[in-house]
Amino acid sequence: MSFSAIIDSSQFFPVVTLSDTSSNTKAEIYSFGALLNQFIINTKSGNLNLIEGFSSPQAAIEDITKGFKSAFLSPFTCRMNEGKYSYADKDYQVEKFFMPPHAIHGLVYDAPFKAENIEVTETFASVKLTYTYDKEDVGYPFSYSISHIWKLEAGNKLSVSTTIIHNNTHAIPYAQGWHPYFTLGTSIDECSLQFSTDTQVEFDDTLLPTGNTINDNRFVAGASLKDIFLDNCFHLAGEGTNACILSNELVKLTISPEKSYPYLQIYTPPHRKSIAIENLSGAPDCFNNGLGLLLLEPHVAITFATHYTAEKLA
Repeated sequence: MSFSAIIDSSQFFPVVTLSDTSSNTKAEIYSFGALLNQFIINTKSGNLNLIEGFSSPQAAIEDITKGFKSAFLSPFTCRMNEGKYSYADKDYQVEKFFMPPHAIHGLVYDAPFKAENIEVTETFASVKLTYTYDKEDVGYPFSYSISHIWKLEAGNKLSVSTTIIHNNTHAIPYAQGWHPYFTLGTSIDECSLQFSTDTQVEFDDTLLPTGNTINDNRFVAGASLKDIFLDNCFHLAGEGTNACILSNELVKLTISPEKSYPYLQIYTPPHRKSIAIENLSGAPDCFNNGLGLLLLEPHVAITFATHYTAEKLA
């Protein structure tokens, strides 16, 4: 059997490694935040980690808010206007992390997930990580359970599916996303990006949607990222295929979100070593603008999923 799954419990937050020995492909997942820290493939130049991650779980604990690398965004995505919103005729104020003037990136990015339900077969290895949010922030007094299933398959394919369920007495507002930084072993100036939408969500000067869209077809046929700086959101719905392709001379990474993720947030950090390609169920500030905001009914599970396939080109 070429697949395996190992839990290293020697650290306070256990680390799970999913492996495919037939291709030397590995995925390293921290129980801290359930974040993906490594997605390693074997190239002609040696092993290449496609994720800009952390040196250790302790480093992730100390530095998660410095870029939110691989953080899951829940129960809201990206920015929330001054951390405020109204729901069912009541006003709320989120207290967790702010990048002034807005609250950013949800409430569970640093949650202590529990690794369980490891499964290994002839065709895949997977692990399920779970956490129950129990009204820790007064600005979101709605409990819910969140689970992520990471699954490694043959052909350098890695998938993550996230399931939310709650038992409140009424529907709750919700949006889901996550915030990985991808690197192909070179500066992103040597990479190209392609995705099949020309609809950019217009932002104001604090990176909140204005309610308008911008025609932006730069990446429909693929374009070099050289000297391109992005911190933008694109609407993928109705485009036929939602795949996003990041490539250079070494690797082609295809990101294939399911319909549960109709928004794509792209961010190019100043160091140009990686690029954040974020699948979102709702646009930034959707608790206020309604762009993709979901109202989750009690006892009804909802799942969000995306898939990553890495192809060696050299």
